[in-house]
Amino acid sequence: MAKEPEACRWIGLRAALREFALATYGTTSQRHIKPLHWYMACRLCLEGGFDPDEITPRPPFVVEETRGGLRTICFVPESGGFGEQTIIGGLKTKQVDVVVTKRDIGPVIAVSMKGTLNAFRNLTNRLEEAGGDCTNLHMTYPSLVYAYWGLIRVNRPGPVPPNAPKPLQSTEGVVRTNDVSVLSDGQPHQAIQRYHLALTGLTNRVGLRNDVSKYEAIALTLVNTDEQSLGTIFESFPPPGDPLDFSNLMPTLYRQYDQRFVYQAPDMKKLTLRKGWAADSPALSDWHHIEYEPRLVVPEADI
Repeated sequence: MAKEPEACRWIGLRAALREFALATYGTTSQRHIKPLHWYMACRLCLEGGFDPDEITPRPPFVVEETRGGLRTICFVPESGGFGEQTIIGGLKTKQVDVVVTKRDIGPVIAVSMKGTLNAFRNLTNRLEEAGGDCTNLHMTYPSLVYAYWGLIRVNRPGPVPPNAPKPLQSTEGVVRTNDVSVLSDGQPHQAIQRYHLALTGLTNRVGLRNDVSKYEAIALTLVNTDEQSLGTIFESFPPPGDPLDFSNLMPTLYRQYDQRFVYQAPDMKKLTLRKGWAADSPALSDWHHIEYEPRLVVPEADI
């Protein structure tokens, strides 16, 4: 009997990256990357101001409207959903990891995540897939704000560490050359640098008439694996300010969404506006949101 998939949980970035790096449950079920789906879904809700019912997988929150129209958001673990959303593309349907859908409009934000633990010479296959997926969905939804988040496990030359997942195990007991992502001097392997260069050419689509094969935003994240920094971001590559720096990803998504669906369509603002949450919402008093600022209620006069 197939095991029922886990529902979306409220999880922090480091905890999600840690599960990716360790891949304790293996990789065939994608269980090692699902926590990152959950992280993104929760962040789009709390920080982005999108309703939980608009997001797949559904984050574990419930919205309550108080007197005066203020919206409070509460953490309700059992309300979390699971799964991916299928979007109709110009060539084929595509299951996308995290999607925001607006009633009467369709998908407005989508985020695809691809994680690689080893065998980095195969990253060229990731590039072909990424370019094809982007083109396919933008053919049907030119206004879709589409992001790609690539994640790579930091593997250094030398003995295979005790916490390494099965794909990294070798009969020699050392990390295979093809599985190395960061060299002994701390520099990324050439395969990672080439991947970064190619992804840079696929990002920063800013207009509906721009190249449909480009994403609105791309992030490339290397995940530290040593015991002291397990689950943290390898910050020296990409360097701060780089187009693929993860800190740019979410601001770019929100900016592109607002420009396309709010500012350019003022008559639909009641439907598309990211309304935000009352400052005294129960969920916002919890430690989980400390990694990013929640979106608080913004008076319409300030929009």
